[in-house]
Amino acid sequence: MTTDRLPALLEEIRSCRLCEASLPLGANPVVRATESARLLIIGQAPGTRVHASSIPWNDPSGDRLRDWLQLDRETFYDESRIAIVPMGFCYPGRGKGGDLPPRPECAATWHRRLLALLPNLQLTLLVGQYAQRHYLPHALFRNRGNITENVRHFRDGLPAGYFPLPHPSPRNTLWLRQRPWFEEEVVPELRRQVKKALR
Repeated sequence: MTTDRLPALLEEIRSCRLCEASLPLGANPVVRATESARLLIIGQAPGTRVHASSIPWNDPSGDRLRDWLQLDRETFYDESRIAIVPMGFCYPGRGKGGDLPPRPECAATWHRRLLALLPNLQLTLLVGQYAQRHYLPHALFRNRGNITENVRHFRDGLPAGYFPLPHPSPRNTLWLRQRPWFEEEVVPELRRQVKKALR
């Protein structure tokens, strides 16, 4: 049985320096959560803008995500209702095709303890491949690395409280354009599920 308390655990996470030597901009863990949160957003890792501001999804990706969810900034950043827990809490650096993958230490060290202290969650949004590979149930999503198939079959995750989404990065604009069913079928149901979870 865990003896963690959420404020103390969040303080511990925000002080974490486990992989600081591998982070080009240093450690700045970005996470938001309260015990009353009903919606959990698990994304990838902070980008440079988020690293600088310490505000999650404070960039064009966040603007697109809020549009998908039909939430204004005030509601989106209401910690009493929405928890934001990325797979990696710090900016991981840049690779050839964009930001590097989230550091693996974060989820392995902190996620289980943190999620155990969020008893009121009704829905978890798994944004991007890293969150989906980690959290989608094997029995429902056998090819959890295939974003298109995960998102197309999003209903399979709803009984377990999961809703897989593509990453809302501007880099994925072509993916979205080539899959009009996402805006036509997935986004309306996403909005319904988010509204239901936050009621």
